[in-house]
Amino acid sequence: MRHREAYVRHEHRGMQRVPLIAAAVAVVLIAAVGIGIGYQFFWRSVDVTVNGQEVSGKIGTPVDQFLADNNYFGVKAGRLLSVNGNVLDEQGGERCSVISEGEAVETSELPEMELADDLALTVSDGLDKTEEYVEEIVEIAPNITSDGSGAIQFVSQWGKPGKKKVWTGKQSGETADKEVVEAPVDMVVSMYNPKPKGDKKYIALTFDDGPSAYTKDILAILDRYGVKATFFNLGTQVDSDSKAVVEGGHEMASHTNQHANLPDCDRDSLRAEISSAADAIEGASGFRPQMIRAPYGAFTLTEWARAGDLISCNVLWNIDTLDWKLPGAEAIKNKVLAGAYNGAIALMHDGGGNRAQDVEALPGIIEALQADGYELVTVSELMELDGRFPQDVIDGTVKMPEDATLPNL
Repeated sequence: MRHREAYVRHEHRGMQRVPLIAAAVAVVLIAAVGIGIGYQFFWRSVDVTVNGQEVSGKIGTPVDQFLADNNYFGVKAGRLLSVNGNVLDEQGGERCSVISEGEAVETSELPEMELADDLALTVSDGLDKTEEYVEEIVEIAPNITSDGSGAIQFVSQWGKPGKKKVWTGKQSGETADKEVVEAPVDMVVSMYNPKPKGDKKYIALTFDDGPSAYTKDILAILDRYGVKATFFNLGTQVDSDSKAVVEGGHEMASHTNQHANLPDCDRDSLRAEISSAADAIEGASGFRPQMIRAPYGAFTLTEWARAGDLISCNVLWNIDTLDWKLPGAEAIKNKVLAGAYNGAIALMHDGGGNRAQDVEALPGIIEALQADGYELVTVSELMELDGRFPQDVIDGTVKMPEDATLPNL
């Protein structure tokens, strides 16, 4: 009986050992599998091809760490540049450039990319990088151009602003224009010589620098012959004769305030010279002129860019009588007659000095022109007869559109 009990106990202990052995074997197998997996995916070395050469590295290592561990294979770092392209840091750009399987790898992707079998990399110098910046959309002022040539100048196209992107570097503080978002529209000044249509001939007599003691005599002669003329008054000279010009049906225009050489003026003094003359002429005559004749004919595109919104046109001349030289009444008359043609503008003076020769020459000029078939009209009437001039320029009612702007000159 004791023998049987001993046998049973021995058999029971043997049965207990079987699960223990199986568990141990399982543990060993799991460990072996784990070691195998770890080796396969975490511990073993792989040969990576870099620039055509094999380089060993631990599988799964992030590529950015692999590159750093190998000193980026000797390539140069890119530079950090300002928004204008100036070098801020010789090594502040991308550390290197990487290509894998023919595709460029972004720097931000390198920490996520790991070493693996058959990985091939091309590593080259890093790219330059632009500093961080603030971007703004700013207005672009229009440019100004001219069209044609002639005695009467006017704005045929108003300038409109454009838009551009501007970068301001956070490190450098520099600003740089980067992209035109909307191109500006140029301001265009057209210049024509009047060419009245029809079979008749027309000419305009013009008088500068008045009014003066000679203005009444000139107005009387014009009235006697029933003809019209254009008077370019100085703001500093206006008096009751300015009103007599308007009441006589003649055209009143401005010769600026003090006869300044306008290209010598800055923007503010230029605008003041034009505006103060208009104020003075309006106060004396009741009429506010937009038409001007710049002293010496000097009114460049710069002056148009600075004050084009104040005037309708700038009027030059086709016939210069040179009366200021006091050549004699006959010489003044001959200058007008020799230069006369349909649409011509003749320059004379009713102020600025002794104008007795102009007064003496005027009846002969009118009679000879009328005998030759000319009708004497104002400058605005010449423009009306031409057909190419805008109506608001003819009428002296020009107003710059609200969406337009002047060039920044």
